[in-house]
Amino acid sequence: MSTFVQKPADVEKKWVLIDAEGLVVGRLASIIANRLRGKHKPTFTPHVDDGDNVIVINADKVVYTGKKFTDKKFYWHTGYPGGIKERTMRQILEGRFPERVLEKAVERMVPRGPLGRRQMKNLKVYTGAAHPHEAQQPVVLDVASLNAKNTKRG
Repeated sequence: MSTFVQKPADVEKKWVLIDAEGLVVGRLASIIANRLRGKHKPTFTPHVDDGDNVIVINADKVVYTGKKFTDKKFYWHTGYPGGIKERTMRQILEGRFPERVLEKAVERMVPRGPLGRRQMKNLKVYTGAAHPHEAQQPVVLDVASLNAKNTKRG
């Protein structure tokens, strides 16, 4: 008996729709990353992009547990002396591109390199409830029902 190896020509990609309203960011990101990589399939092969296409709607309505919403800070440096900048999670989610919070969380969970970049192109994140992928007939994945901890209580 030999080890099964998926060939790129044999990959069947599905379209999955996830409503992110009220879901915890880290748990949602790990579910999305597993779907993008194809780890939920029995045909998973580490060096082949056999994951699904994932559509996330209502990305601006994700939640954080604890005090992360107000206390978590993201830092970056401009490259100039004294150029350290910071932004809180609240500022990002209330800013121009709130979908980037989820995109960056997923991006940090997929492998770095050419394969990870190709898998990230299969992720479509939208702030509202509308998306332009109706023609692909995506299957709805109810993440909230998978585990009670996926939604914030209280």
